[in-house]
Amino acid sequence: MPLRLLIAACVWLTAALEASAGPPPLPAEREVDFERDVRPILEQRCWDCHGPDTQESRLRLDRREALLRGGDSGQPAIVAGKSVESRLIRLVAGQDPDRVMPPDGKRLTGAQIGLLRAWIDQGAKWPETGESDAGAEGAVRNAEFWSFRPVRRVVPPAPPCNGARERWPAGPLDAFILHKLREADLEASPAADRVSLVRRLSLDVLGLPPSPEEIDEFVADRAPDAWPKVVDRALASPHFGERWAQHWLDVVRFAETDGFEMNQERSEAWHYRDYVMAAFNADVRYDQFVFEQLAGDAAGAEPATGFLVAGAYDKVKSPDAALTLMQRQDELADMINTAGTAFLGLTIGCARCHNHKFDPVLQKDYYALQAVFAGVEHGTRPIGRRDGAQRQRELAQVADELARVNRALAESGVRPPVSPTQNEERFAPTAARSLRFTIRATNNGIEPCLDELEVFAAGGESNVALASAGARTAASGTYPGSEIHKLEHLNDGRYGNERSWISNEHGRGWVTVDFGEPVVIDRIVWGRDRNGRYADRVPTDYTIEVSPNGADWQVVATSDERLPARAGTGLPGDVLPNRSEQKRQEIESLLAEFRSIASQRDALAQQSADVLAYAGTFKQPGPVHRLYRGDPLAPREVVEPDALTVLGTLGLSGDAPERERRVALARWLVSPDNPLTARVIVNRLWQHHFGRGLVETPSDFGRNGARPTHPELLDWLAMELVKGQETRDKGPENLTLNSQPSTLNSPWSLKRIHRLILLSSTYRQSSAPTPAGLERDAQTRLLWRFPPRRLAAEVIRDSLLAVSGVLDRRMGGPGYSVFEPNDNYVRVYNPKPQLGPAEWRRMVYMTKVRMEHDPVFGPFDCPDAGQPAPQRPRSTTALQALGLLNSRFTLDQAEVLAGQLRRESGDDAAAQVVHAFRLALGRPPDAAELHAAEELIAGHGVPAFCRALFNANEFLFLP
Repeated sequence: MPLRLLIAACVWLTAALEASAGPPPLPAEREVDFERDVRPILEQRCWDCHGPDTQESRLRLDRREALLRGGDSGQPAIVAGKSVESRLIRLVAGQDPDRVMPPDGKRLTGAQIGLLRAWIDQGAKWPETGESDAGAEGAVRNAEFWSFRPVRRVVPPAPPCNGARERWPAGPLDAFILHKLREADLEASPAADRVSLVRRLSLDVLGLPPSPEEIDEFVADRAPDAWPKVVDRALASPHFGERWAQHWLDVVRFAETDGFEMNQERSEAWHYRDYVMAAFNADVRYDQFVFEQLAGDAAGAEPATGFLVAGAYDKVKSPDAALTLMQRQDELADMINTAGTAFLGLTIGCARCHNHKFDPVLQKDYYALQAVFAGVEHGTRPIGRRDGAQRQRELAQVADELARVNRALAESGVRPPVSPTQNEERFAPTAARSLRFTIRATNNGIEPCLDELEVFAAGGESNVALASAGARTAASGTYPGSEIHKLEHLNDGRYGNERSWISNEHGRGWVTVDFGEPVVIDRIVWGRDRNGRYADRVPTDYTIEVSPNGADWQVVATSDERLPARAGTGLPGDVLPNRSEQKRQEIESLLAEFRSIASQRDALAQQSADVLAYAGTFKQPGPVHRLYRGDPLAPREVVEPDALTVLGTLGLSGDAPERERRVALARWLVSPDNPLTARVIVNRLWQHHFGRGLVETPSDFGRNGARPTHPELLDWLAMELVKGQETRDKGPENLTLNSQPSTLNSPWSLKRIHRLILLSSTYRQSSAPTPAGLERDAQTRLLWRFPPRRLAAEVIRDSLLAVSGVLDRRMGGPGYSVFEPNDNYVRVYNPKPQLGPAEWRRMVYMTKVRMEHDPVFGPFDCPDAGQPAPQRPRSTTALQALGLLNSRFTLDQAEVLAGQLRRESGDDAAAQVVHAFRLALGRPPDAAELHAAEELIAGHGVPAFCRALFNANEFLFLP
């Protein structure tokens, strides 16, 4: 037979064999739901080629009309009610002689084909999209989408009948996971080793590595309740609130500066951060937590309303009335958008100009919510009264700490740079009748200013320079025509720029104080502005002399002993001449500590009797109009305060009191009938434990968001949250009292959901890959193993400090800054070149500067607080590697850890390596690691080995 005929015969035979393939799998015998059963199959296996972005062969499978119409073949992809005649089924079942779908990757399973067949046979029901409808009615019909349906009470699937149950003990949560794994022909992974488990728990839940002793205790504890005990201990730790507060602060775009071009600090914003930590630690019921953030002023939780004003704020108002109106619209949009995404998982802001294109949110709904928030303004308000005695104790403590640092600097032969607020000159007790302060230069070259000049008698606290004590002053000259800058203010005992003296010469001037009679003095205190508002005109080149008789003068202090004002902050190396590198580092570390403590002192000095928090202010709003296309100059009808039409109403009138509006909205949000609130928060908890939510778009549960991989599990968790294990419940109408700590059995207990997840076999799986898992589910969506991932920036930084043994674990209060202080009208944030003990607290206490990043850890995908960040990307960049290997911070911590190893393990390199591995990785090194580490130490020193350890993947990844 000729070759061409042989080939043709083979082709015909192959086609005939394919055409004679057996029948497709039988349809599933249960009711099929499109969103739960069908959409995930089409989305994961078909939409890459036939979805919204690409339509090969002009076939689109993400719209029902397109499925019924078909593509280039001229045949409909499905025939509703007749799956056996549907081309889609023939293609995925391998019955078409021309092609098999999908063309690449694993074929659809029989169970998946059976679901598609049952869906088609049952009428190919497709949820209403509203895409072809116009106006409000079409948008509201969109409410049949899965996330708007009531939360169902779901019965967990039956446990497996084979040996999997013995290999992988399954609770209710695990049953949902195993069910999906069986459908995908995948097996769960065995449990992780005990060292990995306890490290995973500590890094995940607390954001800190466990100590070697904590690891040893768990490894040695073979009791059946060993794991529940360590889980409960982690949930009870005060560090739990620190870690999980950071997740929430990302969601609500919290920062401690305003943003926009000025980006000035909000020194009282930290109260909200501390509120969130305390609420999580106390396991405040989530319904109460939501209520307080919207109406904390009605619930005894004043700082909680910092949620409303946590976003950016443009202080620079426009002279143009239209632009000013638009600025206010943007402020309110920020509040509405954040509340919508944080609590409901909906992009409500899309309805600002028109009805939402995809979700059942009307433009009227957007402005109804605006009417709820219309009385909220950015700003601080009193949240309590300050304890005066406590403030004095704090000032005394800060003064003691400053004195300690000053002594350490003096022992090193240096003095700190001049401060605009307060400077101290100490010298041996000296008899003096007069004192002369001569200024030769200032920090900005203009007339020098002195707030108050205090001179203290030796060994006491008596200020002998006060006018009230009889002292008299004289000066080279006084700034002309000023009512607030007078010579008499130099020694009147009152602080601040409004009670100060300014010279009449650029950069120069002198003042004298005559005590009337000789007195023995040993200390002088002076500053430019004790209240810290102004930092110009500071004397930087000066001499202080004393005289027993007004004729013979003796120098007691000069600026020559002080470092330049920016020493240790980027100036050339000759700032600290004739010092070894180690000594330079010690001095720079002391200077950094001095600046931090001085900043605390200045903040305390400025405190008023009222405790202020950046938690917003409230006023009764006027009428709110729907705006045509969102234009504030095109108002339409008045809109009353209300919620989303599709989910109910607040029942308020247009003249409802301002607070009542926020209270009503908060109660509506946490009503058990609201299908979104509980689903959204349990999904967030799942996301942070496993790296990905059951819904992969945690702040978008609408049509543009992802569908849940395990919808039944999501509803089961939501129901577990709302109901708890108690029969009696406090309804949302009672949420006005102070929050009370819940128990793990209470309704709305977040720690209960944490515990369910942490105790599950799903969470305890090994993270090791398997060939089958990587082939069928490379992104671990079905959780056939615990998904490994790199630690967040905060956990990496905190872990470095913890392993080095220098982490400052003080909780709460004002934070620290990694940027140089500056008083520019438009803030410029220059990183400090070196950080000392004052900056060795946890990263959650680092002052969050909007639109700026910590130079070392910011590149590890830290959000900039410009917008809510419900999930962080996971990038790999050169900046991450370079910063973690070569930054001053890493070098310093490597030196600190090296010193700790030498102290605790002696000079034996092997002992140092073993100890370091235990501290950093929770295990001893193997033989190859030990040998390589010893060689590294021998060639480059212990600090180099510590740097290598800090950069190891095992240190940087969740096991």
